[in-house]
Amino acid sequence: MNNSHDKKQQNSRRNFLKSSALASAGFMIVPRHVLGKGFVAPSDKLNIAAVGCGGKADFNIPQAYNNGSDNIVALCDVDDRQSAKFRAKFPNAPYFRDYRKMLESEGKNIDAVIVTTPDHMHYPIAMSAIQLNKHVYVEKPLTHDIWEARQLTEATAKYKVVTQMGNQGSSSNGTRITETMVQSGIIGEIYNVEVWTNRPVWPQGVKSPKDKGEKQPIPNEVDWNLWLGTAPMRDYHEAYMPFRWRGYWDFGTGALGDMGCHFMDVPFRALNLGYPTSVECSVGQVYADFFKEAFFDDVCPPSASIHLKFPNPTSKNFKEINLTWNDGGIRPKLPEGCDYDKVFANIDGGVMFIGTKGVIACEIFGENPKVYINGQLAAVKLPAPKRPNVEGGVNGHQQQWIKACKAGFGTYTSSSFDQSGPLTETVLMGNLAVRSFLMRDAKNKFIGRKKLLWDGKNMKITNFDEANAFVKREYRAGGWI
Repeated sequence: MNNSHDKKQQNSRRNFLKSSALASAGFMIVPRHVLGKGFVAPSDKLNIAAVGCGGKADFNIPQAYNNGSDNIVALCDVDDRQSAKFRAKFPNAPYFRDYRKMLESEGKNIDAVIVTTPDHMHYPIAMSAIQLNKHVYVEKPLTHDIWEARQLTEATAKYKVVTQMGNQGSSSNGTRITETMVQSGIIGEIYNVEVWTNRPVWPQGVKSPKDKGEKQPIPNEVDWNLWLGTAPMRDYHEAYMPFRWRGYWDFGTGALGDMGCHFMDVPFRALNLGYPTSVECSVGQVYADFFKEAFFDDVCPPSASIHLKFPNPTSKNFKEINLTWNDGGIRPKLPEGCDYDKVFANIDGGVMFIGTKGVIACEIFGENPKVYINGQLAAVKLPAPKRPNVEGGVNGHQQQWIKACKAGFGTYTSSSFDQSGPLTETVLMGNLAVRSFLMRDAKNKFIGRKKLLWDGKNMKITNFDEANAFVKREYRAGGWI
């Protein structure tokens, strides 16, 4: 096959996928015979770029590649050590440290982008790809800030790209079954939800290297400036990377950001929760000495209890639904007949829906749902889920997105940004409350320890303006979008 014919086929494929991103949900796959003998249908393989090659990427990239059913055409990571295994596996995929250079150089060959980076870089990378009409898969939480989540939600509709957040439990059978049970009315009207996790399982509530004035030489394999990205400049230290960045406010979103998009996804869907109307919290304290509280502004606290209220317009008896989140080892009181060993054997945490007639309890991803009526475990036949199950369940989350990218904009995915964007906003409201709770004035007096009233439409705290600083952070200069 000559070069001219090769180029013609490549252009045809590129144009096909570009148009598919703009197509409606009714798009039909083009049969092979229409394209001619020996021609691989453009819809058969997706050209995928991966930004971030460590941590969760160890699962995301192989699941997307699917043993070669789709293509990995570009790799990007600021740490050559993290990317080594995938550079060896995909030697023909160009490798970059800077995602902007990757998109500029390889954009014409890329159909979709997987973003598996620290939280503070999710938004600029995803938005840069979306603005080039690339489909995107972004790890949870979708963004670091509330404003960023809203922007990505709106950009999805504007640019008509297929999206998925990496809360794979949204593709589980358990989520669908628990959702259907909740909506069946078996426990009456639900007025309270308890959610909790064992996270953090990394250091939080400790003095950071920055606060201690510690620094280390930057490894040759790491581009520290690019790793910091939008975050303020600080000296390198191995305490920040890889993965341990989660507990630092500049990079991560703490235990809530790590697990909230998993656990809160179930009640958020099942109860059709919208924007919360208020949030308040308390956090675990750390003392440096006798009656001497330690202040660690660089890191998330060791534990937190967060209380959100949501409007409940369909109920005559309960104007609001309460949702409480606990992390750092804090767990709610269980109803009679329910115990942690038997009901919540999964150490990651759990969810309880409390209604007028009983309780529905489940583990992460809505797994192992159980019903308690009058303090007794009720024998309940699990319902058929209202939403169709995903092929492969939790492990099919990435391939569900891949197939939707081929079918075009409007094709259903379990955690498209129109769903996961508002969910992420709700999760991050908890962190806004925590950061407000920790705010101090010049005399070290706490000034934000109050119930915060939230105008969801306008993304604004209406009764304590200082807290609005946590809706959208300032980026370090560098042209990240």
